[in-house]
Amino acid sequence: MNYVREPVVAGMFYPGRAKELSGMISHMVAEGRAQPNVLPSPTGLILPHAGYAYSGKVAASGYTWLASRGRPEWAIILGTNHTGLGRPISIQRSGNWRTPLGVAPIMSELAGLLVERGFHVAKSAFAREHSVEVQLPFLQYLFGAEFPFVPICVKLPALDELMKAGEIIAQVLSESRGILIASSDFTHYQPQSVASRIDRKAIDRILSLDGEGFYNSLVTKRLSICGGGAITILIQAARVLGLDRTRLLSYGTSGDVTGDKSSVVGYAAIALGRENNDQ
Repeated sequence: MNYVREPVVAGMFYPGRAKELSGMISHMVAEGRAQPNVLPSPTGLILPHAGYAYSGKVAASGYTWLASRGRPEWAIILGTNHTGLGRPISIQRSGNWRTPLGVAPIMSELAGLLVERGFHVAKSAFAREHSVEVQLPFLQYLFGAEFPFVPICVKLPALDELMKAGEIIAQVLSESRGILIASSDFTHYQPQSVASRIDRKAIDRILSLDGEGFYNSLVTKRLSICGGGAITILIQAARVLGLDRTRLLSYGTSGDVTGDKSSVVGYAAIALGRENNDQ
């Protein structure tokens, strides 16, 4: 029987009922329903993965931008590894993931290509990890409940391992029209003024596609950007693919929602595309 992963944060990070979830996403993306045309070229996004009440509006700005450009054929979602389970870079090769909006299939052919080129299968990495899961309802709402995807869970291994992973993904994406998403929140539990300053420096490195500088800052300054490994992979893939038109779509913090700016988490939506595609 084909494996189905049940959601682990439905009813907590986002509504657990389909009608409520669809209504919430509809409100956040406003007029951002998908265009009928296919996405013209491979594209990258960095998006937050906190509860929708906190980071949903920032994430929605990224998905609204994506929908305005066209429908991707599939998504590779580079999640953060919060649990410590699995390999430094883990992939799930087959199966389905359920959300309240339906069951989304893993694109096993694409996942198989990545495994053939060196990615390691470790299904345990996804058992309790939410960072990939929270992206799926947005994709399903905009592009259909059975939208195909590949989940990858990333810790923070050595820079060369992340660079190699980015190059492999770029090879697979080069002739495609898929979306590569790095799921990450930014600075954690600092005063808003401090978090915003730290995040601005990190975002500037991302916008300039400085993967080495971004990674070195993570390590040497012990930044609390939880998806740093996923972002580093995305930067390298973007460099290889020529996704050098970068843009900060939205930035905010949990303090913007709660009003408590003494200890916040930062959220950013960043787009990476090609110069010849209108952004």
